[in-house]
Amino acid sequence: MKKFEGNHSTEERFLLLGFSDWPSLQPVLFVLVLLCYLLTLMGNSALVLLAVREPRLHTPMYYFLCHLALVDTGFTTSVVPSLLANLRGRALRLERGGCLAQLCASLALGSAECVLLAVMAVDRAAAVCRPLRYACLASPRLCHALAGAAWLGGLTNSAAQTALLAARPLCAPRRVDHFICELPALLQLACNGGGQDSTERQMFAARVFILLVPSAVILASYGGVVRAVWGMRTRGSRRKAVGTCGSHLTAVCLFYGSAIYTYLQPAHNYNQRRGKFISLFYTVVTPALNPLIYTLKNKEVKGAARRLLGGVGGGQDAQ
Repeated sequence: MKKFEGNHSTEERFLLLGFSDWPSLQPVLFVLVLLCYLLTLMGNSALVLLAVREPRLHTPMYYFLCHLALVDTGFTTSVVPSLLANLRGRALRLERGGCLAQLCASLALGSAECVLLAVMAVDRAAAVCRPLRYACLASPRLCHALAGAAWLGGLTNSAAQTALLAARPLCAPRRVDHFICELPALLQLACNGGGQDSTERQMFAARVFILLVPSAVILASYGGVVRAVWGMRTRGSRRKAVGTCGSHLTAVCLFYGSAIYTYLQPAHNYNQRRGKFISLFYTVVTPALNPLIYTLKNKEVKGAARRLLGGVGGGQDAQ
């Protein structure tokens, strides 16, 4: 039996419309999302396996890349199952608890990626700007602490935002023109009054902090990289420095561009129809592209893959 408090119930259900208003597009999206998800799982798993098995990849750069692969895999996994179910039907109904759990998981992993990309930018800047002191600067203990800070920062931001949203009454009809329980879309359902504007300002400030502070760190890091590259005398050194940072900068632009558009705008200005396509890009497509971005032109990873495959093939031949 339902109990009502004001104009919301304790047994709230959310109707995720997904792409039901694009019925002809749903089969195409289903195939695309499934392929991207499989590519994410295979690419990131292979990257982690190579970084763990190959001694030459036991460096800070690949250590952080392993964490990025784990974050991307979890981030996509928190979204894709419900999205695939949504694409096979008209709409998806979620209980309030399930919706908040999905929000908490995706927000934690997405926030962790924001911080982790900033940590990786600092690592690349240290490698380019202080090559002689890099081994001392990027000690294993410091790398573990920075990776832990990325995970802790993501969990803290997610817990705070989810708790603030859970305390807000969400008014009927609880129809969300989205494929996941994403924060900007859910905030559009929030009832007015009762000091709720103050709560929304707190949530917006938290989103600004978790996006703009890492962005500032990334900009400062690459500012230092540009100055260091400009001062290099040989073309080979410049090419190596650009190759070291180019892959990471591409991943940063893909992730931050769509995430900033989604989260750094007031809830009343959020366009759910446009927002769900942008969210599709950074939750499904970008995690699938990241392994390719980091490995296609990376000779160390290619060499490690050849050695691993050669060792497996040699072992089978010996048997």
